[in-house]
Amino acid sequence: MTLTRRTFAVATASLAATPLMAATPRRPIVIAHRGASGERPEHTPAAYRLAVDQGCDFIEPDLVLTKDGVLVVRHENEIAGTTDVASRPEFAGRRTSKVVDGETIEGWFAEDFTLSELKTLRTRERLPALRPASAAFDGREAIPTFQEVIDLAKAESQRAGRVIGVYPEMKHPTYLASVGLQIEPRLAEALKANGLNSRTAPVFVQCF
Repeated sequence: MTLTRRTFAVATASLAATPLMAATPRRPIVIAHRGASGERPEHTPAAYRLAVDQGCDFIEPDLVLTKDGVLVVRHENEIAGTTDVASRPEFAGRRTSKVVDGETIEGWFAEDFTLSELKTLRTRERLPALRPASAAFDGREAIPTFQEVIDLAKAESQRAGRVIGVYPEMKHPTYLASVGLQIEPRLAEALKANGLNSRTAPVFVQCF
């Protein structure tokens, strides 16, 4: 479609008319990528809450899927870098090698675990040598589900007295589809179930 000056003007006028944009016409939107990553282990409730305390408008959860099709929050589907799975003898046999989006990766993968199994793992700092203060919080929390992050955003909105939005990113949808896991309809269903499926809802969806 050709973007003419008229269609551009109409589109920008429509965007400016939404409550989210109209409320802060000159203020940039602050997005907490993975939460307050660098100060708390990424994609943990503690990281999201600290980001809200620091003034963010949106928290950004990256989404992958479990073996039983639940949306959980990790930056990648390989989870050894951000959990203690490598030290758990009961899961030693799950270590494997996969080609994900053209890249060969060895480790443990979220889609090989049920939600109940993933919930037994503890999160940790991805770069402990670089971020020792964040690593001090290792082992305190479990991997959150997307629903838990939505609930956290709603609770933090009440606590902070302002709207905290969510900015989910779908990770590896083509790869996940190749192993029988469709992430797009699950995200759409979650947004609809939580009233986040309107033009004025405090949500952005991204995927690369």
